Amino acid sequence: MKLFAIYLAVMNVLGVAVMWSDKRRARLHRWRIPEKVLFGVSLLGGSAGTWAGMYLFRHKTKHWYFVVGMPLILVCQAALAIYLVHLYVL
Repeated sequence: MKLFAIYLAVMNVLGVAVMWSDKRRARLHRWRIPEKVLFGVSLLGGSAGTWAGMYLFRHKTKHWYFVVGMPLILVCQAALAIYLVHLYVL
């Protein structure tokens, strides 16, 4: 359980980092991080960090698929986590 918590923390820090990096690259007119990578980090457990990074850096907030997709992934992951806790811990 502790290892999984560390994994989620790392993925969420990575989520914030990729949003910051992509925003920085956009401002500098450089090669960008593909959107599938941004969603991939989110799907692999970094949804809270990616969503936070969106609004912290005002990045991808005008794209409906990010505005809807990131919170949707977060809600699905939270629901799955609650289900697994009830199934295996309680």
